[in-house]
Amino acid sequence: MEMENVLFAFGLTLFAGLSTGVGSALAFFTKKTNTRFLAFSLGLSAGVMIYVSMVEIFFKAREALQADLGEVKGAWVTVIAFFTGMFAVMLIDKFVPSHENPHEMHRVEEMRGAAGQKGQENALMRMGILTALAIAIHNFPEGIATFMAAVQEPRLGVPIAVAIAVHNIPEGIAVSVPIYYATGSRRKAFRLSFLSGLAEPVGALLAYLVLMPFLSDTLFGVIFAAVAGIMVFISVDQLLPSARKYGEHHVSIYGLIVGMMIMAVSLLLFI
Repeated sequence: MEMENVLFAFGLTLFAGLSTGVGSALAFFTKKTNTRFLAFSLGLSAGVMIYVSMVEIFFKAREALQADLGEVKGAWVTVIAFFTGMFAVMLIDKFVPSHENPHEMHRVEEMRGAAGQKGQENALMRMGILTALAIAIHNFPEGIATFMAAVQEPRLGVPIAVAIAVHNIPEGIAVSVPIYYATGSRRKAFRLSFLSGLAEPVGALLAYLVLMPFLSDTLFGVIFAAVAGIMVFISVDQLLPSARKYGEHHVSIYGLIVGMMIMAVSLLLFI
C-alpha cells in the first residue's frame, strides 16, 4: 500500500470531518437558512453515495471475495458484510438519545432566539457536551468508510469525501444551535462542533492502525461491502429524511438524480 494513497485518503477524511465547522460558521454568519440549497445538496450527496455504493463498491467487494472464496461463498459473504455495515450504524443510532441526536435538523434562525435563554448552568453544559459527543459517535464510522474507500480506490475518494462533507455541513448547524442554546457562547458552540468532526479522521487513523496491517483480498472485500452498506444507510436514514425536514421534498429528489448522474459520468470517464 503506497503511503501517498494513505495520506491522500487521510486528508480527504479530515476535510470531510472538519466541514462540521463550516456548518457551525454558517449558523453564526448567515441570517437565514437557504432550505432549497441545503435540500438539493443533501439529495445530491445521497445520490452520489447510493450510486457509488450499489454500482461500484458493492461489485468490487463481491469480485474480490468471489476470487478468494469462490462464487457462491463470496456472494454470500458480500451480502452479509453489506448488511452488517448497515446494522453497525443502526446500533450507533440506537445508543444516541433522540433529544441529543445531531440529525435533528435546526435552522440558522434559531441562533437569534437562543441568545436570550437562561437556565441552570450545569444542566445546559451537560446538554452541550452530550450533543457534541453524539455527533462524534455518528462521525466515527463515516471516517472509517471514507478512509477505506479512498485508500483502496483513490478515484472514488473525492466524490465520497465531498458527499460526506456536504452531509456534515447541516450537521454542524444541528450541533452548534443546541450548544449555543445551552451555553450562550458562540465560541464554545463552534469549538465543540468543530472538534466533534475530528471523530472522522480519528476513525480513519484507527482503520489504518488496526485494519491495514491485516489487509488481504478477503478483508478488503468484507470492508468494502460494509462501507457500501454504511453509505447506503446514511443516505436513506439521514440525508434524504433531513432534506425532507427542510420542507423541500421535490428539490431533494432532483438533487438525488443529479448526484447519481454526476457519479455515473465520473465513473465512465475513468474506464
